[in-house]
Amino acid sequence: MSEDKAAPAPAAEQGSRNLVMRIAAALVLAPGAIAIAYLGGWPWALLATAVAVGLFIEWLSIVGAARDFRVLVLGCLCLIVCGLGLAFDKPVPAMVAAALGVGGLALLGDQPRRWTASGLAYAAAALIASILVRLDPDHGFPALVLILMVVWGADIGGYFVGRTLGGPKLWPRVSPKKTWSGAIGGLSLSLLVGLGFGLAGFGKVLPLLGLAAILSIVSQLGDLFESAVKRTFGVKDSSQIIPGHGGLLDRLDGYVAAVVTAVLIGLTRAPLDGIGSGLMVW
Repeated sequence: MSEDKAAPAPAAEQGSRNLVMRIAAALVLAPGAIAIAYLGGWPWALLATAVAVGLFIEWLSIVGAARDFRVLVLGCLCLIVCGLGLAFDKPVPAMVAAALGVGGLALLGDQPRRWTASGLAYAAAALIASILVRLDPDHGFPALVLILMVVWGADIGGYFVGRTLGGPKLWPRVSPKKTWSGAIGGLSLSLLVGLGFGLAGFGKVLPLLGLAAILSIVSQLGDLFESAVKRTFGVKDSSQIIPGHGGLLDRLDGYVAAVVTAVLIGLTRAPLDGIGSGLMVW
């Protein structure tokens, strides 16, 4: 006589459990990330490098190239050299290492070259932008925290407003759960973050509202981009390293898009070591 199988948990119960795991993971990870960002210097560069390596490995897993030892070693070594170069104020060798790595993967055979090279470029861009923003001794930390909180606001607002209001889907073929109401909710919460920074005296209100709006929209587009890549290869989560969130790519896709955009904006107004000021001082 066979034993009765346990009935699967109702969808509502699974959703509640997932939400609790998401909150718990965020409460553990977010303060640690901000504390290391406050320290800046080599601790932040070390964290950014480790995260970039993780992003690259997860990308390789998605595109089916994680078992190609040459790709894995070349990409990770280039990211480590790039991170060390930036940590010790050697930006030119860092950029050269990243460029050589992307070019090398584009030339290697017997693997999806376009996708592996793109993955290394993605991870390197996240690494370089994260460190460059923090270089500014006066405004690097508040600029980095602003970017993080805008992205978190877009994610949190999108999650709760989308689940509460529902409505038309944003891009159902790529991300069937995302809605226009969630996108607007995420944008609204990000604008509140920008408003809060302005009222707290970190910069002028109107420019920070504009910056928050741009970074929020770009963050949500970054989320959709990663979903499109996963959809292309039939993958649901990039990994299961973060409880309730999936992998690093699942958690940081919006941040990568936002921090790279922020650096590009900052560079239009300030030198390489003053990007934070270019973002916060108007």
